[in-house]
Amino acid sequence: MATSGRQPVAFAIRGPIRRADLSGLCDRVCALLAESGEIVCCDVGGIEPDAVTVDALARLQLAAKRRGCTVVLECASPELLEIVQLMGLDRVLPSAEFRERPAV
Repeated sequence: MATSGRQPVAFAIRGPIRRADLSGLCDRVCALLAESGEIVCCDVGGIEPDAVTVDALARLQLAAKRRGCTVVLECASPELLEIVQLMGLDRVLPSAEFRERPAV
């Protein structure tokens, strides 16, 4: 469980991401989550906006939630955000861009 004494963690994911990469990617990020605070910033500016990428990000968010953390996407392309929203995962995969918008 995340505690207030832990430091915020930021990391970047670069692509392309293939299905075969998912397990290793999740293992590496989970190691970072052990050191993180409640919010983990993930720079996704360097990944391809496709279904495999969204799958990977959803898996990372699940792993983060299990550790008391939340992954927030940063530098997401409009195309990636559109796919996330189309797949109905915009509440599961919050982005810094969406968080900063006022509620309507």
